[in-house]
Amino acid sequence: MTIKEERRDGVAVLVVKGKMMGGPETAALHQKVKELIGEGVKKVVIDLSGVKWLNSSGLGVLMGAMTSLRNAGGDLKLSGVTDKVQSLFMITKLITIFDTYDTPEEAVAAFQS
Repeated sequence: MTIKEERRDGVAVLVVKGKMMGGPETAALHQKVKELIGEGVKKVVIDLSGVKWLNSSGLGVLMGAMTSLRNAGGDLKLSGVTDKVQSLFMITKLITIFDTYDTPEEAVAAFQS
């Protein structure tokens, strides 16, 4: 799994590629979000368009990242959620927790409104 960071209008966009199946790579995503919070960045978009699959560990990392951001007065939005990942969100009822958008641009714009 790889994580690439971009900044758009004061929002950090983390572009994730690969599988989020737990282990040190997946934990690195939550660590990256904690680093951003330490830098004062409280608006984060995680672009999942390059994620083929995630398991409960991957879901846990997303939940942890969102909780960390909300506790710091910020928020997390997801973009590019694939059909497979979307179905997992629906099965676990997490679709009601996460704000999802088709593109990172739409997610960033949602922070501005």
